[in-house]
Amino acid sequence: MTASIQDAGLKRELEEKVRAGERLSREDGIALYECDDLAWLGGLAHEVRTRKNGDVVHFNVNRHLNMTNVCTASCAYCSFQRKPGEKDAYTMRIEEAVRLAKAMENENLTELHIVNGLHPTLPWRYYPRSLKALKEALPQVSLKAFTATEIHHFEKISGLPASEILDELIDAGLESLTGGGAEIFDWEVRQHIVDHETHWEDWSRIHRLAHEKGLKTPCTMLYGHVEEPRHRVDHVLRLRELQDETGGFQVFIPLRYQHDFVDMKDGKVRNRLQARTTMATGAEALKTFAVSRLLFDNVPHVKVFWVMHGVRTAQLALNHGADDMDGSVVEYKITHDADNYGTPNKLTRDDLLELIRDAGFRPVERNTRYEIIREYEGPDPARREAPQPMRA
Repeated sequence: MTASIQDAGLKRELEEKVRAGERLSREDGIALYECDDLAWLGGLAHEVRTRKNGDVVHFNVNRHLNMTNVCTASCAYCSFQRKPGEKDAYTMRIEEAVRLAKAMENENLTELHIVNGLHPTLPWRYYPRSLKALKEALPQVSLKAFTATEIHHFEKISGLPASEILDELIDAGLESLTGGGAEIFDWEVRQHIVDHETHWEDWSRIHRLAHEKGLKTPCTMLYGHVEEPRHRVDHVLRLRELQDETGGFQVFIPLRYQHDFVDMKDGKVRNRLQARTTMATGAEALKTFAVSRLLFDNVPHVKVFWVMHGVRTAQLALNHGADDMDGSVVEYKITHDADNYGTPNKLTRDDLLELIRDAGFRPVERNTRYEIIREYEGPDPARREAPQPMRA
């Protein structure tokens, strides 16, 4: 595309395409990232988001369970992994995982989100047994578990093909894979950030299989590190093409790359990208949500994971294409500052309802399948400062 996005004619052309429901191209996506008019870009994405989801912001009551942080990989951006024998390496017994999950039950939990390290010696049978025990203990809770990278790892340690692995996990209670392991698919970037063997070919193969078996899954993108906008566009277009084929992705989740704000107990900073990267600004985050919503025309939802963006940027993202606000939600108050800019690592349900209403939207609680559990009142129109969709 030779014309600049600052050119009024090109802006008008892109507006017309979006409003006519025409699919945007790779060149369109790159041009949108070059746009400095965030109000225009956010407004266009907000139109699409409103057409698909009205004035609703979805959320669910979920908690994260990581049964082991021992991992054979040492991905450059990852602070979670530990090697066997490190001081704060851990692996839960199945009974311990069940006990922890049961302790969350009285929070009206509807989803358990389970992601682990790629443990070098845990047997394959540990994983379906874990799911079975968790499902028996919490029959009303949906199990969203394992990245495509973990499924690929299970293939290696079990000798079974992914199809059989997924069948066994589904029998044990698996309702959805998680979207992780995607990061950035383009090899130009991926070779610098990922230290495992699950790349686009295997990631897409495993999600395709999951979709064939009737699972709906999320998909993600880790942005704001060493990639360029063109890599983000390429990432979304690969997912869009796979969605054309399977229709199995329910939601796209842009994840903001994080620095280690707090040194680990042993003082070791494991994030090897940190010395040569800066995190994405709020404006860059909002641009990423907007362009993703405009490009990814065949996925129904775009989610902002507020834990990685901060609650204020998350609220603004709801006006730049996102319609789902996710993170650990609890019934009681826990005050804990997870980073240096005031983001808690848990919110109460009331906190979240207030944040959604404050941004000008109507909260709707959903389950893992995006079926509505409960609808809440929207913003109070009688309030003097009745919220309107915000513009940065």
